[in-house]
Amino acid sequence: MRWWSVANLVSNAGTWMQLTVQNLLVLQITGSAAATGLSMSVQAAPALFMSLLGGAAVDRWPRKVTAAVSQALLGAVGFVTAVLVALDRLDMTSLLVLAAVTGTIATIDAPACALLGNDLVPVEDVPSAIGVGALVHNAGRLAGTALAGLTVGVLGTAAAYAANGLSFVFVASVIPFLRPAAGAAGEAGPHPDAPAERPQRPGDLTVREGLAFFARRPRLVALAAITGVSAVFGRNYGLTLAVLVTGPLAGGAGAFGTVSTVLAVGGILGAVLGARLRRPSVRLVGTLAAAGALLQVVAGLSPSLAVLLVLVLPMAVVESVSDTAGTAVLQTDPPARLRGRVLGVWSSIATVWGLGGPPALGLLMELAGARGALVAGGLIVAGTIGAGLLLRGRRAPGPVTVPLAHQDDTPPLGTLSTAA
Repeated sequence: MRWWSVANLVSNAGTWMQLTVQNLLVLQITGSAAATGLSMSVQAAPALFMSLLGGAAVDRWPRKVTAAVSQALLGAVGFVTAVLVALDRLDMTSLLVLAAVTGTIATIDAPACALLGNDLVPVEDVPSAIGVGALVHNAGRLAGTALAGLTVGVLGTAAAYAANGLSFVFVASVIPFLRPAAGAAGEAGPHPDAPAERPQRPGDLTVREGLAFFARRPRLVALAAITGVSAVFGRNYGLTLAVLVTGPLAGGAGAFGTVSTVLAVGGILGAVLGARLRRPSVRLVGTLAAAGALLQVVAGLSPSLAVLLVLVLPMAVVESVSDTAGTAVLQTDPPARLRGRVLGVWSSIATVWGLGGPPALGLLMELAGARGALVAGGLIVAGTIGAGLLLRGRRAPGPVTVPLAHQDDTPPLGTLSTAA
């Protein structure tokens, strides 16, 4: 698990370095901010249409082999891009094609790496492992963003892509030496890499089976609803807080940079706290998300930047712990033979709200302003979750927790930390 965490740190740093450089490169090639958004959408689009197939592939193929091959392919894309940049042959068309290829490979790589990481610890430690993954992700994001400018300034743009390619090669080279833990969540008898608890029948690995399981699982549907409403109205702080700081609070880019730094620190603290979770539940996820939404309401009413900074830290901490708990539920609830497909369903759903959320929030900001959007969005999130918890409490009193042990095909209750 230590080796896997180091590999993820290297990979996340390389990925964020490339993402930072890629946005600047698109602007350099086209001079258009819209083109930058298009490149990001093209890379995200395959998750909407192909995640279900990617999840089925993860359930069908040996996990370590799948993760190693997908990482190697992502590294190859990074090296190809680096060569094109170095030869000054990268135009917008080829960049979009490479972005689409990257997004397609990621539909298999993301669930494979997430579930492989869970296999490295005993099942009771999965929430802690996910928290460590969130911590590594945040640290890699900070390191990669900082290294991007340094790398481009000293070695050039092509070097950033080459460095990302090397980071994937490093992960792929580590994977063969990883040993699943005894009693791991995905362990299946004497062959820990096998994706199922029992021999598979021909119809067992269909996409339809994953969709049916997700739809029949009330706690997964509830988790999707909580995460979706939070993602649309409560998590787009890069948009809402940027407008609040530079508008009503009369701050500049430097002030928003300070807010962003506090958000990042809060995310790291939240990941540390989330790593201590032992029995995550949908109720816990909803409670934390509602608490974060109420903090957002107060933040929207902040009279000064100083007050906003005081509120931003607990907002980020609560959000990070909630995300860790939700990811633990998602990755431990389905039986091992279905986890890839369930993550595929989740990825498709998440892509919908990821693409549709910013425009919806932007429309709300046009109508209500930055403060109004924060306040209204927070109330929508808290109200929706509160109503759901009340209805759930009337039908089935008592907290619903995630048992961290399961057997055969009896499904237990309950992001992903991935090699990016």
